[in-house]
Amino acid sequence: MLEQIAIGLLSVAAVFLSQDEHVARRRYACFFGLASQPFWFYATWKAHQYGIFVLSFLYTFSWLRGFASHWLVRA
Repeated sequence: MLEQIAIGLLSVAAVFLSQDEHVARRRYACFFGLASQPFWFYATWKAHQYGIFVLSFLYTFSWLRGFASHWLVRA
């Protein structure tokens, strides 16, 4: 149950922030997205949802790309 609450709160925050019109707020989406990933891994593994489990790796990679482009690369 705890993982479902964490997934709901963190994932919705990530998607919400990713669509913000202000870049200063939009760049925080990756933090919430990455924070939700351990809960996705745990919940999907526990429920034997292996397709979603594999997709979680792709989502993690995508959030890492956002982290790299918003926080590591200086323009």
